[in-house]
Amino acid sequence: MEIRGADVGFIGLGVMGLSMAGHLRKAGARLHVYTRTKDKVLAFLNEGAVWHDSPGAVAAACKAVFTMVGYPKDVEEVYFGRAGILENARPGTLIVDTTTSRPDLARKIWEEARKRGLRALDAPVSGGDLGARNATLSIMVGGAEEDFLDAKPLLEAMGKTVVRQGPAGAGQYTKMVNQIVVAGNLIGTVEALIYAEKAGLDPRTVLESISTGAAASWQLSNMVPRMLDGNFEPGFFSKHYLKDLRIAVESARSMGADLPMLALAESLFDKMVDRGYAEKGTQALYLLYKNGIPR
Repeated sequence: MEIRGADVGFIGLGVMGLSMAGHLRKAGARLHVYTRTKDKVLAFLNEGAVWHDSPGAVAAACKAVFTMVGYPKDVEEVYFGRAGILENARPGTLIVDTTTSRPDLARKIWEEARKRGLRALDAPVSGGDLGARNATLSIMVGGAEEDFLDAKPLLEAMGKTVVRQGPAGAGQYTKMVNQIVVAGNLIGTVEALIYAEKAGLDPRTVLESISTGAAASWQLSNMVPRMLDGNFEPGFFSKHYLKDLRIAVESARSMGADLPMLALAESLFDKMVDRGYAEKGTQALYLLYKNGIPR
């Protein structure tokens, strides 16, 4: 799909969505938007985005519609509600959910879209707030090959690595793989930092030594400086990561996969939410360790 001059919708303009939508506008799309709190995006609207009062109104005006909302229940509301996308989009419209959601829900959306002559992709992203701002996201796509190829120019405006993983739901399964790896890296990073501090080492000097060796990881290089600076603001909300971990645990259980580290991560982030860190970034796991993990 040619971006310049195309009517493209974006629903959900939060930490990630606002930057992603901005890249589409900069690439030349005529952008149509909806989010729950209009006041939060007034500056964005002043830059030329067109406001609509419902997801369905956005869908009716566009050739392609992207969604980036919070939880699977929000995805269901945006797609299946009376004022939702499926009820109001014109035949041929390309609908792309970039929310991290359930694989079975992605398949349900694809099946309903096909009945209505619509084209659906599940395309969750990884890279956090920095990736969204810098258009360097990794985008994992499930759906038909021809629909992926049509959407690819739009996706490449927002991400650096854009890969079709398979049929509907495959993007969401791949994102769960990503989140399991992140869990292991994040837990290991926090425990290593706590260990370094207990040993009387300077964590920043330790980071200098280990961040380019076998221990190197995105979590180590990007999250440890935030932890040490006392910056726990969300690039990705802890409550949303808990949602992802629960989806991963549920799908792993349904496939008969025994993943104890994943279960540990879910338990730790459940405790984080209980401790009041739901609105903090995932790097606030460090605070849970520092303040004592509830038993």
